[in-house]
Amino acid sequence: MAARVPEPRVLVCLGALLARWVATGLEAAVVGEVHENVTLHCGNISGQRGLVTWYRNDSEPVFLLSSNSSLPPAKPRFSLVNASSLHIEALSLQDEGNYTCWEVLNETRWFRVWLQVASGPYQVEVNISTTGTLPNGTLYVAKGSQVDFSCSSSSWPPPMVEWWFRSPDSRTEPFGNNLTVSCFTLLLMSQNLQGNYTCLAMNMLSGRHRKVTTELLVYSPPPSALQCWAEMSPGLFVLQLTCRWDGGYPDPDFLWTEEPGGVIVGSSKLGVEMLNRSQLSDGKKFKCVGSHILGPESGASCVVQIRSPSVLSEPMKTCFVGGNVTLTCQVSGAYPQAKILWLRNLTQPEVVIQPSSHYLITQNGQSSTLTVRNCSQGLDEGYYVCRAENPIGVREVDIWLSVKEPLNIVGIVGTIVSLLLLGLAIISGLMLYYSPVFCWKCKDSLGPSASLSGFLKGGQDMGDVMVLVESEEEEVEEEEYVAEEEEEEEANEREELPKEIHKHGHIHRVTALVNGDIDRMRNGLQALQDDSSEQQSDIIQEEDRPV
Repeated sequence: MAARVPEPRVLVCLGALLARWVATGLEAAVVGEVHENVTLHCGNISGQRGLVTWYRNDSEPVFLLSSNSSLPPAKPRFSLVNASSLHIEALSLQDEGNYTCWEVLNETRWFRVWLQVASGPYQVEVNISTTGTLPNGTLYVAKGSQVDFSCSSSSWPPPMVEWWFRSPDSRTEPFGNNLTVSCFTLLLMSQNLQGNYTCLAMNMLSGRHRKVTTELLVYSPPPSALQCWAEMSPGLFVLQLTCRWDGGYPDPDFLWTEEPGGVIVGSSKLGVEMLNRSQLSDGKKFKCVGSHILGPESGASCVVQIRSPSVLSEPMKTCFVGGNVTLTCQVSGAYPQAKILWLRNLTQPEVVIQPSSHYLITQNGQSSTLTVRNCSQGLDEGYYVCRAENPIGVREVDIWLSVKEPLNIVGIVGTIVSLLLLGLAIISGLMLYYSPVFCWKCKDSLGPSASLSGFLKGGQDMGDVMVLVESEEEEVEEEEYVAEEEEEEEANEREELPKEIHKHGHIHRVTALVNGDIDRMRNGLQALQDDSSEQQSDIIQEEDRPV
């Protein structure tokens, strides 16, 4: 005879009994997940089972299912397994709660089951305050900025969230955990904080977890100024344009254009472009624009202007046989810097002089020197060519080297010394022969006292008069003076010689040469000769007179 199922009127009493049973702590816990199936066992009993009825304990017991086939289940997803266990399909969060199994066999037994329904974690979201996202989805921040991290997910019960960090060259490091949501902030981002950030959300009830890894790059703009220059490509006679903007991460992009006009020459991350001669002309300008992902938006730019070289040198040089000579070549105005070559002879312009024991070539900047050692007239005399060339143009200058026999320096010095000694000897002889003459002009017929009184009466303080007579005029004067003395001696032998001197200036007219006055000296000599002639004529006239 089948046991009778309690009527609904006894549910209030059943709730009271279940309440007391809960207080005793005789209960089981079962965990299920949303959208999954779960089976609740009616006690841990094996063997024959009696009539089993399942209730849901809310504010009042709710009938769910019974082993009595005459009572249909409350919902189709409820069913009995092994005539005692409650099987629930497609769990939802609303299924969570306390369930009671009432079994009637020889006696009535009650079993309580606590069903916990877990959900998730789903939709793990990681939020990082960044400055931008790359086309591939990678996040990046600026160096030195502040970055906020947060991680959340959809889960029941709320999950435990953990943060892990792994740099490219180190192992994983934990950042901490929180039972609900994990948020933290990093100040002053640096390059060593670049790497992978992982958020781990774990449902502590079901043990399920999900994680999301986000790569974060730390970028920095170049701290230096943009630099650009032009140079000759090694091995190839083409122009190489180079642009550099160092210190930033990642590398900037470079764009070369012709100016004016803005014709694009090329763009790359290397900043290097090759140009052949057909693209070059003297004075042409090229502009490089560098752009970085962190800005500035307008980028940075610089301009280079190319120039052909100018060459300057001495046109002629002289070298003595066996000596050394240095030829200098100065290049100016070339950009990029010109390559300087020395060539021998115009007939062989492509024969480049190579450094050797005979030729020494040195270069300092854009100045080059060629030193020819142990000059030989047959080998080294002739034209030398200094050539300066860069991709824009070629300039040359010719230098003529003349090689001469060395002079006899000892003979030249001996000749000069001999001439000097001969000149000194001649001057010394002239000085000894033409010595200075001291002459006192006075009238022999007058005594010293009369002559002195005559001078005093004339108001002239003659003193000692020194007359310097030139060599040619001195000889003439001496001859005239001797003649005068002879005539005066003859006149004195006469018994009486009446003489009357009318003018004191006719006795002596002497012009002294003082401080190099040559003209006055010559005039004085001429006056002296005139006085002598006059005196001689007076004496002759007096001799003819009767006594």
